[in-house]
Amino acid sequence: MPANTLNRWGFPDLGLGVGLRTVHFSHILGQRPEVGFFEVLTENFLDTGGRPLFVLDRIAEHYRLVMHGVSMSVGSTDPIDFAYLAKVKALADRIRAVWIGDHVCWTGVLGRNTHDLLPLPYTEETLAHVVSRVRTIQDFLERPLVLENPSTYLEFAPNSMPEWEFIARMAEASDCGLLFDVNNVYVSAFNHGFDPEAYVDAIPADRVCQYHLAGHTHKGTHILDTHSDHVVDPVWRLYGRSIHRTGPCATLLEWDADIPAFDVVRDEVLKAKVWRDQEVADVA
Repeated sequence: MPANTLNRWGFPDLGLGVGLRTVHFSHILGQRPEVGFFEVLTENFLDTGGRPLFVLDRIAEHYRLVMHGVSMSVGSTDPIDFAYLAKVKALADRIRAVWIGDHVCWTGVLGRNTHDLLPLPYTEETLAHVVSRVRTIQDFLERPLVLENPSTYLEFAPNSMPEWEFIARMAEASDCGLLFDVNNVYVSAFNHGFDPEAYVDAIPADRVCQYHLAGHTHKGTHILDTHSDHVVDPVWRLYGRSIHRTGPCATLLEWDADIPAFDVVRDEVLKAKVWRDQEVADVA
């Protein structure tokens, strides 16, 4: 598969990957399955040693890795945690991470971490605040961030712009990359009643460095982003619509609850090959 040349940094198309999960450690070390890359949950390896770090070092010898965190809190009003960022930077250097990612959200206040990805008010004031923090974080890490659009279950009344406008303007103003989660788009679109295709079409294609795909839990009145099942057809169609704009680029399947055998997870992400191959054929 040719490298994606559409993103502005020339980040490579890593192909099709899966999230690195402890239940699959033995299988990965013993079988060395064929996957394009693994995504590492950053916080799982920052303050630990022993077997987890040993396994990560072994996997880094054979696979390309990217880092995806849940504690950078780019939208928080707390001071930026440079001690945390120093650990993130050291881990990225250790495992030769292709890029570092996190979420467009906040995770706590006054030094307390809620361990959840909390939504932002989409206002001009919030946008300026987030852009400033992302620039500072990128300067410290000496690399662009790759930030993910969240799944959300409520919205702030003072919102002055839709989420997709906020995400697009944030990426342009801060010069960061995007990890575009099309399942999150579908989940939030259902929960809030907006058009997911309008969201997809508004994202700056040259900012997208990676995709996320996942399953969810439909409760009838709302959808929960549980990462606990196969990807549904409407999400696959959104993915196809998006890569038609971006070209094929690194695509990862998240499966974080009721995790099945490794081959089930890998087979699910391999379904993305149909959509990626179609784009390559169209270009050819």
